[in-house]
Amino acid sequence: MSQRGQLRHTEPAVAPATGDDIPARIERIPVGRFHYRLAGTLGVGTFFDGFDSTSIAVILTVVIAYFDISTTQAGILVAAGYLGQFLGALVIGALADRFGRRPAFLLSLVTFGVLSAGCAAAWSAPSLGVLRALQGIGLGAEVPVAATLINEYLGARNRGRIAVAYQSTFNWGLLAAPVVGIVALKGFGEDSGWRVLLAAGALPVLVAAYAWFRLPESARWLAERGRRAEAEGYVTRMEQEARVRGVDLPPPQASPPAAGSRLRLGELFAAAYRRRTLMLAAIWFLTFFVGYGYAVWMPTLYVRVGGLATTQALGLTVLVGVVQLAMVYVTAFLADRVGRKPLLTWGFVIMTAGALVGFVGVGVLGVHAWPMLLATAALFAVGGTAPTSALYLYTAELYPTRMRAWATSTCSSLNRLASILSPLLVGALLGTSLGAGAVFLSFALACAVALVVVVAAGIETRHRPLEAISR
Repeated sequence: MSQRGQLRHTEPAVAPATGDDIPARIERIPVGRFHYRLAGTLGVGTFFDGFDSTSIAVILTVVIAYFDISTTQAGILVAAGYLGQFLGALVIGALADRFGRRPAFLLSLVTFGVLSAGCAAAWSAPSLGVLRALQGIGLGAEVPVAATLINEYLGARNRGRIAVAYQSTFNWGLLAAPVVGIVALKGFGEDSGWRVLLAAGALPVLVAAYAWFRLPESARWLAERGRRAEAEGYVTRMEQEARVRGVDLPPPQASPPAAGSRLRLGELFAAAYRRRTLMLAAIWFLTFFVGYGYAVWMPTLYVRVGGLATTQALGLTVLVGVVQLAMVYVTAFLADRVGRKPLLTWGFVIMTAGALVGFVGVGVLGVHAWPMLLATAALFAVGGTAPTSALYLYTAELYPTRMRAWATSTCSSLNRLASILSPLLVGALLGTSLGAGAVFLSFALACAVALVVVVAAGIETRHRPLEAISR
């Protein structure tokens, strides 16, 4: 491609004959306005994904009393939403590789926004469960599709830092849900406040309307699909914005040609990807078996085990959320400095320690005071942030463009499967004589297994172009 040298001049580059240079041109463009606009648009959607995902945990104690259901029935109610997320990740994830990241992202936003309003109007626990399941179709797909899109516009040098920092918007949503929940419950009373909280989750419909006009399609995906002119338009815009800032862009380094642009669903288990797929599936499942198990039930544990009022329990949830949010930025700072594998390893070590603290304190010593529960939750938050905030980045890095959204959505769907089983298990255990001690023991075992898997099979991706990692 002799024309690549022209990229050092101020005029727009002349398009080569093929799209093979698009990834190489993206790799050498530093983070700028284009990336910030993209992260901003995707981030607002991801914020509401986090908000809607955790809203059921915020109001679970109130919903149990309002509909007069048991903890086991409450576990089924929570699991219904995650079942929808599991199916949505698989279906819309495949659509994102077939029809593009942009339409899949828009479909996700509209789906979970509209169904949030529906959940607010639920007339019974079964109706709320059904509506949460339908809402989950959009919730399950939005984050992996958004993570795929932003990864495909980032170069190797800063991909970890920017992608994880963007992922913090999900944690802002997690933090906002209990804050809004406290305001709604105090302002409207418990009988109406939970509906107000769920209704607030309908705002993503407005985000989708904005994204319809402003969100770009992935240039990498467009190039592989033969839509060269569209890909060229986005990349040229990025290059021009970089030159306006005074950046002297080097010639793009040659990148290997795409192995093919046709999505093959079974390729996840082909010889080239089988080991990493199984490794990621295990880590996704085990991480969120613990993560969602404690996140969904911890406010209820503060009330039922720790003896706090609902608003006090939500206050502690906010406090832990602040710690978790701070740790996201620590993870972003370290992602490109120490690498993905060390972050995951130490994250699981700390999570295992947190689960053991809960098991020994509550299950063995019988300490049921809320400070013990808070200490356990804080350790989960500190340790769990690296896996939960870096796994979307890590998964997207390990597969080629033709299957990146499908692979990210499929692997991450295991977190939804874990999220179905974990609330059911926790709810069932809390209803028996085994109690919270057995819950923390199951979490410790899950964290320990995840630690072994990442140490034995983890792949380091730091400072490597996507096309080099995925081959």
